[in-house]
Amino acid sequence: MMYTTGRRVRFSLFGTSHGPCVGCVLEGMPKGMPVDEMRIAEDMELRRPKKGIGTPRREEDRVGILQGVQDGKTDGTPILLAIDNSDTDGSKYLRFARTPRPGHADLPALAKFPGYDIRGGGQFSGRLTAPIVAAGSIAKQLIRRSGIEVSAFSRSIGGIIDDGERSITDASGSGAFATRACTEELDATMEREIISASSDGDSVGGVVECITTGLPIGFGGIWFEALDSEIAGAVFSIPACKGVEFGRGFGLAGMRGSESNDPFFVKNGIKCKTNNMGGILGGMSDGAPMVFRAVFKPTPSIAKPQRTVDIETMKNAEVSVEGRHDPCIVPRAVSVVEAVTALVLADQMMRDPGRSV
Repeated sequence: MMYTTGRRVRFSLFGTSHGPCVGCVLEGMPKGMPVDEMRIAEDMELRRPKKGIGTPRREEDRVGILQGVQDGKTDGTPILLAIDNSDTDGSKYLRFARTPRPGHADLPALAKFPGYDIRGGGQFSGRLTAPIVAAGSIAKQLIRRSGIEVSAFSRSIGGIIDDGERSITDASGSGAFATRACTEELDATMEREIISASSDGDSVGGVVECITTGLPIGFGGIWFEALDSEIAGAVFSIPACKGVEFGRGFGLAGMRGSESNDPFFVKNGIKCKTNNMGGILGGMSDGAPMVFRAVFKPTPSIAKPQRTVDIETMKNAEVSVEGRHDPCIVPRAVSVVEAVTALVLADQMMRDPGRSV
C-alpha cells in the first residue's frame, strides 16, 4: 500500500517499521536538476536518534536512489528512494495485538486492517519518516534555487520553553545540538528534561517551530489550496503531531484587530512591521517569513503500567511497553517538519508557472 500527497510534485510513501525497507516515490522534479546526495545524508543524520535521548534502535539510514537520478541529475522520471530496515526486533510487539497500547494506533488499526502487522507499529511507525526526510531534502534543493529556505528547531520540550525571538539563522544553527535547541544552554536543559522522564519510565512531548524565508508576495493558493491549509495537512500527517498554529495562532483570540493586524510599510519593497499572521494572508504569502509551530505528544510507548483491554477476553487489562523507543520524538521530528514543508512548497511552486524553475 502507498500513501500519496501532492499534485504536481507527488510524494508516495511505502513500507512498514519491520518490513525489509521503507521508501518513497517522488514525482514531478524538473529534468536536469542537480541532486546533492551529501545534503541528503546530512538531513538523514539530523533525523537519527542521539545517544542518551533517543531510541537504541540503530539504522544506518543509507538512502538508495534506485531510479530517477542519473550522473547526479534528475532524468525526468519518478525518483525511487529506498532505505533498508536492518536493526529490527518484532518479538516484543506481538502481545499488543491482544492488549493494544494506549496512545498508539493499535486499537483502530486492528479493527480496520485484517492481518495488521503490529510489529514496530507497522505502517503507522515513525520509521516511515525516514523516506520523508530523504524526499524532503531533494525538495529543499529545488526550492533553494528560487531563494526559499526552510529551517526548524525545538521551541519547547516538556516544561522547558524557549521564549526568545528566533530567526531562520537560529533555526538552522539548531542542527549543532542533539535536542535541536537554539542555544547550548537550552540544549542542556532540554536534554535533562528528556533524561528525567526516561529514568521514570515515562516520556515528554514538545513543540517544533518552522521558519521559511524567501516566499514572494502572492505565493500560495486560496481555500482548499491555501498555503497554510496544505502545510497544516502535511504536518498533521507526521506521527504524534496533535496541533498546528501559524503566527500568533491561538493567541490571536485574545487580541483586538488593531493589535493583530500586521501593518505594511515600504523599505526596499513592501514589508510587514509585525508578523502575527505568520506570513500568510488569504492562503498566500504576504512576504514576511512564514512561521508555524507544531505540537508533538509525548511518546506513547512507556515503561509505566497503563490501563488497556484484552481484546480476546473483553476484560480490562494492564500493559507496559518494553523495547526500544524514543523518550521524546521532538528532536527527530524537527527534520521531518522541515521535509514536509519543503515538499508542499515544491508542489505549490511547480503548480504556479510563474514560480517554476
